[in-house]
Amino acid sequence: MQLLINIDVDDLAHGIGFYQQGLGLRLARKLFNGAVAEMLGGGAPIYLLAKAPGTRPSTRADGRHDDRRHWTPAHLDFVVADLESAVERALEAGAELEDWPQDFAWGRQAMLSDPFGHRLCFIEWKGGAYSATERGKETREPALQDL
Repeated sequence: MQLLINIDVDDLAHGIGFYQQGLGLRLARKLFNGAVAEMLGGGAPIYLLAKAPGTRPSTRADGRHDDRRHWTPAHLDFVVADLESAVERALEAGAELEDWPQDFAWGRQAMLSDPFGHRLCFIEWKGGAYSATERGKETREPALQDL
């Protein structure tokens, strides 16, 4: 099995620019008469799909394509060597900060959204993946809203 990541954007040129400048990916090629951009450099190919606002994602879908900022349970995590630099680079390219960098037992994380409303997380490991957690459980101090 191979993982392919598809991201709908309403402006393909803007999407290419953001993912190049903000995340350091490179445009490998355009496909389907220029409607799809293949971006490489993130471990799995990312395909930016030109989708006009209001289009249906499938023939059976009730919803319509909308690039406003939105929450979704599926999102992309990008492992970075320097969290602050990665966040700054993404913000300069047009990302929006969703949550300030936070410290966890396994490392640090910041949440952003791309210019099309898709959530992105940047992760800086502390020692190697989630190895600092016990049986996959988070070991951070409780936040104020948790008390």
